[in-house]
Amino acid sequence: MEEYQLHRHILCIDLKSFYASVECAILGLDPFKTPLVVADKSRGSGSIVLAVSPYLKKLGMPSRCRIHELPTDLGIMFQKPRMETYLEYSTKVIEVYLRFISEEDLYVYSIDEAFLDVTEYLNYYHMTDLELAKLILNTVYEETKLFATCGIGPNMLMSKLALDIESKKAKDFIAKWTYEDVPTKLWPVEPLSEMWGIGSNMERNLGRLGLKTIGDIAHYDITTLKKNFGILGEELYYHTHGIDMSMIQHKHNIRATHKSYGSGQTLFHDYYVPDIFQILIEMIDDVTRRLRMSQKVAKTVSLGIGYSKEVGGGFGRQMSFDQPTSSTSEIYQACMKLFNDNYEPGEPIRRIHVSVSNLMEQHIYQFSMFEDPERLMRELKFHAAVDEVKNRFGNNSINRASSEFESSTIKARNKMIGGHHA
Repeated sequence: MEEYQLHRHILCIDLKSFYASVECAILGLDPFKTPLVVADKSRGSGSIVLAVSPYLKKLGMPSRCRIHELPTDLGIMFQKPRMETYLEYSTKVIEVYLRFISEEDLYVYSIDEAFLDVTEYLNYYHMTDLELAKLILNTVYEETKLFATCGIGPNMLMSKLALDIESKKAKDFIAKWTYEDVPTKLWPVEPLSEMWGIGSNMERNLGRLGLKTIGDIAHYDITTLKKNFGILGEELYYHTHGIDMSMIQHKHNIRATHKSYGSGQTLFHDYYVPDIFQILIEMIDDVTRRLRMSQKVAKTVSLGIGYSKEVGGGFGRQMSFDQPTSSTSEIYQACMKLFNDNYEPGEPIRRIHVSVSNLMEQHIYQFSMFEDPERLMRELKFHAAVDEVKNRFGNNSINRASSEFESSTIKARNKMIGGHHA
């Protein structure tokens, strides 16, 4: 296996409790001593908490919960989310990284996490990877007052594992793993979902094979894993041995291409028929616009409805089209059929999700004998014109007249970033 392993010096840096730490930095507070959460109280006690400070995490508070699930005896400070500010801080941190390495050797994984390949810079700085990591983390803190953690490894996977599994518990927030550490530091890990890349579904499926620890997978028959899980099974086997051939310099290949487009909302209050249809069409407008902008059509549409917490339950269903489409009206009609076939009349709705999948490139459309080509062409031209206006003047420059209804959420959401206040 040794001959196939990469031997780079990769840093995986994560900004601790990013949103909450930014709020603490702005207020001049120590995030390790401050009970602060980022959540919009104006949306009610059911509003989602986006982040909690490291102080609250140490007390066992989960990063994601509802406001009403928070303890009331800790004097918790609430800060309303402001995504534009968080993006500004993220940009400042990236600018720090780019002072130490070139853009080619940087892979921004998310708003608060990045990979840095420092292999070619160690001689230049006359430093070890550990020393350079400390310097970068200290510089980030000096300029932004944000604390960061760092995993160091010979490839991207190992640096990420060192970050997730060890660095956050280390005194200086830095952990370095080598291939020799895999048997002692990675193989004992359980549950399986503690490892990057293994979700709850995969963990459940692996459990059916009697696999409980990462070491169990590492010692399992690779042919059986591939038979059960395809190429993912084979890749998982190599990952449990610390092997990952991804290169930051090939980041255009790392980024996953869209296999689906979706839009979801946790609603401000309970919705019923017919008001929920207003939300549905607005979400379909968003999804189909993304299809058109990427010049894709979809073969499958999915609708998910969640009832309020007091009732519980809901449904998730999908259906496929005879011919792939990006038509708003066709996708809306399909969602209405799924809704009418599965909705329990009178139940309060609190969550809704629409997605399209099985995407393919849009080519010349072949009308069927059951379709009205003139109507479809009018719709296509109409939405193309709407897209052009939105692209030039912003998402709220043109909306359906129904966006003035009290039940509509589109204007408020168009002012948000990632579903939260800018």
